Amino acid sequence: MSSEIKKFGTLADGTAVDCCILKNSGGMTGEFLTYGCRIAKLLVPDRTGKAENVVLGHDTLAEYEKEGDVLGALIGRYANRIAGAVFSIGNRTYALAKNESGNSLHSAPGGFQNRVWKIKESHDGDSASVTFAYHSPSGECGFPGNADVEVTYSLTKDNALKIEYAAASDSETPFNLTNHSFFNLTGSASKDTLSLEMQIFSDQITEADSRLIPTGKLLSVAGTPFDFRRPKTVGRDIGAGEPSLRRCGGYDHNFVLSGEKGVRKAAELYDPASGRRMTVLTDLPGMQVYTANSFAGGMVGNGGIPLKPHHAICLETQYYPDSVHHPEFPYENLKPGSSYRSTTVYRFSAE
Repeated sequence: MSSEIKKFGTLADGTAVDCCILKNSGGMTGEFLTYGCRIAKLLVPDRTGKAENVVLGHDTLAEYEKEGDVLGALIGRYANRIAGAVFSIGNRTYALAKNESGNSLHSAPGGFQNRVWKIKESHDGDSASVTFAYHSPSGECGFPGNADVEVTYSLTKDNALKIEYAAASDSETPFNLTNHSFFNLTGSASKDTLSLEMQIFSDQITEADSRLIPTGKLLSVAGTPFDFRRPKTVGRDIGAGEPSLRRCGGYDHNFVLSGEKGVRKAAELYDPASGRRMTVLTDLPGMQVYTANSFAGGMVGNGGIPLKPHHAICLETQYYPDSVHHPEFPYENLKPGSSYRSTTVYRFSAE
C-alpha cells in the first residue's frame, strides 16, 4: 500500500544509511536498510490480527557495524563457506580472507553485508517493493570481475516477502547469494523457538567435516535428527548425541532440497501459540538451517533484548557450501554474457 524512505543513521565513517519502509494491503510492514541490503524489521499479523516483528534486528547502526554481524543481511559474493579461503579459475588461484577455522565464511570482512547499497526504485500498491543496487568492483574481497547486483524485496498482497536476485559480471567469478534473516515467529526475541514446528522438504543433507566443510557425500536424513520430512518441533532432537549437533550446539546444516527445478516448497515453520506459519519457497538447490546456536557476548536486539541461543532460526536458501571445490554439486560460477537470477519467497499466514 505504501513505501517511504527515511534516514536510519550514519556509519562510523560518516556515510548516511537510509531505511525503506514498505506496507502491503495484508497488514505486513517491512523495514529495509541500505547498509548490507538488510531486512531490519518484518511485522506480520498473528491469528488475532496483531502484527509483530518476526526477524531479529538492532536499533542502531553501531550494532550492525560490529564485526561478524549479519542480522537480516544480504550475503555475497559467496554465502556460506569456501574451504581454505581459496578457489581457482583456470590456472589462476585466488585468495580470500580467512575468517573462520582457516576458511572463508560469508566473504567477510567486506562482503555485501558490509556495503552501502543504493535504492534504485520503490513502488507502492497492494504489493509494495524496493530494489537495491550495488556495484562490486573487481578484486573486492579477492573476487575477480566487476559485478553489478540488484535485489528486490516485495511485500505481496497475499502476505509474502519475495526476494528476487539478479547479477552480471564482466569476468568469471564465484557467486552465491542468500539473505541471513533470523526468524522468530513468536514475535518476541525474548522467547526461544524450540517449540516451533518445522518441516523441511529434503531427503538428504551434505556431510560436513569438523569445520563445516562438505566432504562431497550426501547423507540420508531417514532415522536421524535431521529428518524433518514430517513436521516436528525444532527442539525435539536438537540435543541428540549426533556428533555434528553437539559440535555446533544445534542445527547448522545444509539440506539438499527436493523437487524439480524452479520455485518450489523448501520448508514450513509454524508457531502454535501465535498461529503464524511461514512457508519458504525457492529455486535454489540448498538451504542452510541454523538455529542461532550462539551470539556474540552482550549482543542485543531491538528494544535492548539480549539475544540468546535458539531464540531464532535462519533458513538460508543458497547453493551448497564450498560448491567451488565440488564439481559434482549443482553449481556454476557467474560468467560474462550470462546472468545470475534467483527467487526466494517467505510466505506468511495465520491459523
